[in-house]
Amino acid sequence: MAATAQTSAPAAEPQPGLRERKKIKTRIAIREATYRLIERQGYDATTIEQIAEAAEVSPSTVFRYFPTKEDIVLTDEYDPLLEQELRERPADEPWFDSLRHVLRKAVGIDTSEDPEVSRLRTRLMVEVPAVRSRMMESMSVTGRLLSRAIAERSGRDPDSLEVRVFAMSLIGGLMETSLYWAETGQGDDLADLVERAVNVMEHGLVPRNPEDRGAPA
Repeated sequence: MAATAQTSAPAAEPQPGLRERKKIKTRIAIREATYRLIERQGYDATTIEQIAEAAEVSPSTVFRYFPTKEDIVLTDEYDPLLEQELRERPADEPWFDSLRHVLRKAVGIDTSEDPEVSRLRTRLMVEVPAVRSRMMESMSVTGRLLSRAIAERSGRDPDSLEVRVFAMSLIGGLMETSLYWAETGQGDDLADLVERAVNVMEHGLVPRNPEDRGAPA
């Protein structure tokens, strides 16, 4: 992750060891094989055995890295990085400014790695009930990570009702943004949609003027 305004001289990131690099390589191979197969033959027709063969690993290895097929589609490595990035924002920075910074980075990472993969993932969230259900479970994990960062900034208990409600309201808003992007054909710029979502979270739903009610939203 890029150094923040708090860092005058960025320190070198510790490099992962050989074992960790092999794990990352295996996870990437499994994911890429899964995406190729789904693009070619569809989600339901793609089996763990086919994924294992395409990734040149055993089915048990696939399950060791990803408990379900839905996890292969949804799991990424970004949550801990984004949590750290949020913690490194200036302590006196307005909360929603920090959030915008982190979410812009998240969208940038997701779409720069492989835009087509990002589109495939969000499309599957809409089209495949099992993927959408698993997405809601995985978002709760992201919410817990976010709760820790919110608690540190606010001086509250991360398990308090207020922190949990606030964190999950953010997560719910982001989930709906992803679904909206997919449901509307992914024609809009995702970063712009995220900015709109954060504006709603920060300011609430601003009433429209009566004379504008017949106009498109």
